[in-house]
Amino acid sequence: MEGIFIALPVALVVAVAAVLAFIWAAKRDQFEDLDTPPKRMLLDDDDTPVRRS
Repeated sequence: MEGIFIALPVALVVAVAAVLAFIWAAKRDQFEDLDTPPKRMLLDDDDTPVRRS
């Protein structure tokens, strides 16, 4: 039963930290474009010439 006096405050601190991290990321537009970055590697045009010996 004494463990609840440690576990509950720790859980509350972790939950508040997660909410604050989400708010921080949302205010800095981290979730603005979720579709383009995974496709960017497929659309990347590498214009460097290929050396063939």
